[in-house]
Amino acid sequence: MLCQTINYNICSLRYARLSDLMPTCVLFPSGYGKSESVCAFSCAFLGKRWKDTAETVIIGGGCVGVSIAYHLAKAGQNDVVLLEKSELTAGSTWHAAGLTTYYHPGINLKKVHYHSIKLYESLEAETGQAVGFHQPGSIRIASTPVRVDELKYQMTRTHWHPTPQWLITPEKIQELFPLLNMDKVLAGLYNPGDGHIDPYSLTMALAAGARMYGAQIYNPALVSGLTPTRDGKWDVQTPHGTIRANRIVNATGFWAREVGQLIGFEHPTIPIHHQYVVTATVPEVKALKTELPVIRDLEGSYYLRQERDGLLFGPYEKEDKMVLQDSWVRDGVPPGFGKELFESDLDRIMEHVEMAMEMVPVLKNADIINVVSGPITYTPDLLPMVGPHQAARNYWTAIGFGYGVIHAGGIGKFLSDWIITGEPPFDLIECDPNRYGKWTTVPYMCAKARESYGFNNVVGHPKEERFAGRPTQRTSGVYELLKGKASMGFHAGWEQPHWFYKSGDEVGYKPNFRRTNWFGPVGRECKLVMEKVGVIDLTPFGKFIVKGKDSQKLLDRLFANTMPKLGLTNISHMLTPTGRVYAEVTITQHAPGEFLLITGSGSELHDLRWIEREAAEGPYDVDISNVTDDIGVLGVAGPKTRDVLQKLTQEDMSDSGFKFLHCKPITLAGIDLRAIRISYTGELGWELYIPQKDMATVYQAIMEAGQDMGIDNFGTYAMSSLRLEKGFRGWGAETADFIGKAALQEIKAKGLKRKLSYITMDTDNVDPEGNETVWLNGKVKSQEQSLETVDERRIC
Repeated sequence: MLCQTINYNICSLRYARLSDLMPTCVLFPSGYGKSESVCAFSCAFLGKRWKDTAETVIIGGGCVGVSIAYHLAKAGQNDVVLLEKSELTAGSTWHAAGLTTYYHPGINLKKVHYHSIKLYESLEAETGQAVGFHQPGSIRIASTPVRVDELKYQMTRTHWHPTPQWLITPEKIQELFPLLNMDKVLAGLYNPGDGHIDPYSLTMALAAGARMYGAQIYNPALVSGLTPTRDGKWDVQTPHGTIRANRIVNATGFWAREVGQLIGFEHPTIPIHHQYVVTATVPEVKALKTELPVIRDLEGSYYLRQERDGLLFGPYEKEDKMVLQDSWVRDGVPPGFGKELFESDLDRIMEHVEMAMEMVPVLKNADIINVVSGPITYTPDLLPMVGPHQAARNYWTAIGFGYGVIHAGGIGKFLSDWIITGEPPFDLIECDPNRYGKWTTVPYMCAKARESYGFNNVVGHPKEERFAGRPTQRTSGVYELLKGKASMGFHAGWEQPHWFYKSGDEVGYKPNFRRTNWFGPVGRECKLVMEKVGVIDLTPFGKFIVKGKDSQKLLDRLFANTMPKLGLTNISHMLTPTGRVYAEVTITQHAPGEFLLITGSGSELHDLRWIEREAAEGPYDVDISNVTDDIGVLGVAGPKTRDVLQKLTQEDMSDSGFKFLHCKPITLAGIDLRAIRISYTGELGWELYIPQKDMATVYQAIMEAGQDMGIDNFGTYAMSSLRLEKGFRGWGAETADFIGKAALQEIKAKGLKRKLSYITMDTDNVDPEGNETVWLNGKVKSQEQSLETVDERRIC
């Protein structure tokens, strides 16, 4: 009996240390300093000739790293090399449960999952290597009304994507999974084609494909050093010799921090103990004629699937029960750890075991034959870090995968396309490695990893906030004044007001799939800005200063717009080589040859990396500095804004004295700052760029000066609502040879196939959040529809 054998029938796997099986380093005898001698030694040791140059070196032989090698080689890149310190799959891959699903609560990662599954379906035929792919489908179980709302919400966002997904009834669920106790089941989200795959076989098939297309895989090949060269390449040091690579990709799983430290990075990844249980044969399972679909009991916080004639289930414990391997962050991964496991701890997951037995009663009589407790890697927000890294030219990461098996195929294709074409094939900014910065400390990382692990099956509401580890060191000069008056949001480490409380409001974070406590107050703030004057903290904006002899030349190359003259501001776009928008940036020339660039908080280092790369490859004689943390920003908007500000400055704030999209240095309330005339919803407005230390002084002076005009605070929810209603877009004339110009001209000559449209909807208490499917006459409109019908198949 399962409940009787918890402490008796556990057989945790044990493997010999890899250091007992093979060397992880090589001691060269006297005379092996010459490259030909090293090559001869390596040939004998590795069984193949050592390459001393490569187009791309991938470090790490788990399923993600091998997938990148496979895709690059298949796409035709020559000289692809993968280095694995011990053996392929060592780390997290070999012990993974191997779940595969089309489902993802986000939009962009659905594409990654979709490509992975489609690749795995054909990989065996392509490579001749069996992959052990089972596709019985999967069902996400809703057993509370709010879970049903969650499934309905996800259904509104899926039909414009080719992912198969359906909301199904309890009757259909029982038909698909006849062993369920249906007492609490209200609905299910069904993804046909989901299932599970053998991670070891998958990795070996990808490796066979990589070799088939010309990639070299070396193991054991420990990377002991990484040295950048002046021309943007890398010297990759190993005991077998050094490889000169045009780029390197860190795909080393829970070794990612150690590899990053070789070049001065502290990647925010941390190993977590994840356990799953495997049972012996269950007679009721063996008697079934078809394989059971994978189930995910959202309230029970576990997954369960068929494993041969038994069952496998894995829980996600709550924050107070789960275990971080934080000693590895402090001391590094123990030498020789590769295909080893942690000691299992069933007491930690008993709450979930009991819920699983209630949902699937046959578990009560099942014997446990194995408990696997192994390390998986988490980032603070549960998403991987994928792409080129800022501040290290041609250094790429593919790390932080809590679900590497389902991500491996799609991420391999995504990075391969990006490396070969020079631009990402689609937007995946939520996984950009540059979303973290110096504010991502170890205590913050540990707190967020605990929270994120427990959040695996927490209800995924719109506008979700997670509060562990907050605030970070990134707080604006007015945070202490505002924190008790507002519901705060988290933006790239910053605390920023979403909306403000008034007497009688229901305060606090109250997530819901319907209109909740912020709806009325946000409407009040919109009215404030439209009729009176409001103040908003915009400090999280990313802010860069570009100056030097070639500053305008660089910006002309980067942006599809004419650079503003001295004292002027414009909105410009950086484009990819194929003419797609990479970033939108506000640019001001506030001194001769010196430009202030403003971008969104979430794209600070994402955009800075693109700028720095072009500056290095030019080359250009410029100085680029990130001043995001040094400068605070207040937005002041509304028809009475001028009257308020004029009380505090001698500068002429009239329309003729301070025109739209002009910038001036002014003294306000005795503080020197820069002001830019902008517009919120067509109303008068200024953005004030203030030294952080003076921000509270300026804010308090503005609030006092505006008391008789009804001044008050407003937050980002109101700003977003006003922005959408405004629908403002500006386009500039451009003559320079900017990146993407030729492609843009070609797109223009062929005529637009799509355009951004605004849709007004009648609703009572459920509002669109974005990315909902657009239907016309009972059909989902695809991106190929003509402009005469519907131009996009989702609400943007």
